Amino acid sequence: MRVVVAGASGDLGSRVARQVADRGHEVVPASRRTGVDLVSGDGLRETLEGADAVVNCADDPSRGDWVTVYGARRLADAAAAQGVHLVHISIVGIDDHPLTYYRRKLRAEQGIAAAGGPATVLRATQFHSLAAFFAQKLSVGPLTATIGEMAFQPVDTDWVAERLADLALGPRPTAYLRATDVAGPDVLTIGEIETLLRAHRGASAPHVVRLPPLGRTLRAFAERRNVPTPGEAQTGGRSFAEWVAAGEH
Repeated sequence: MRVVVAGASGDLGSRVARQVADRGHEVVPASRRTGVDLVSGDGLRETLEGADAVVNCADDPSRGDWVTVYGARRLADAAAAQGVHLVHISIVGIDDHPLTYYRRKLRAEQGIAAAGGPATVLRATQFHSLAAFFAQKLSVGPLTATIGEMAFQPVDTDWVAERLADLALGPRPTAYLRATDVAGPDVLTIGEIETLLRAHRGASAPHVVRLPPLGRTLRAFAERRNVPTPGEAQTGGRSFAEWVAAGEH
């Protein structure tokens, strides 16, 4: 099969490209480095010619709607016009979450559905690296802050890349399809995440300070809207503790 990977120069996209190539299939990297621009559409039609599937890992939150929303829709329209199966990565829990970036990801899904072509959307929880970033940003010295009951169910990036490759190389849907959400094996509080990070450095567990959720966005995280309901997501990949032990943070 011939699989185009949009955003192939990024962390997730490069892992998807390796997964597809390692299984003996042709990979076509698509990014601005290779002359493909999702915002302008430059190079998109030519790159999709002869492709069986395209995996969209392209994103740039710093550019607002341009890549996350409009770029995804432009790719979906181009894929639909050429009958190419689009596989798109999204985020668990965005249906009722006020975070601006999550609202954009939801609009991207809606645009893909409206394009009318064969498409599969895979929602994943936050990657291990992002969960670690949040915990470290909420920590100062021996103190770690938590907002209400805030928690994550972080997932291994390599495992998500495997699932995206599975979908791209698997049966082609006839229309828009939501695949089963994916998540890591453990639900962890901010305090538990920071404890694992500090233990790897040989430091003692932090003193956790609980703060009230102020505003709609913090309340959504405090209510764990970013964590899937038990049994609703497929779980797998390395645990956060295993990822930390591997020294990848």
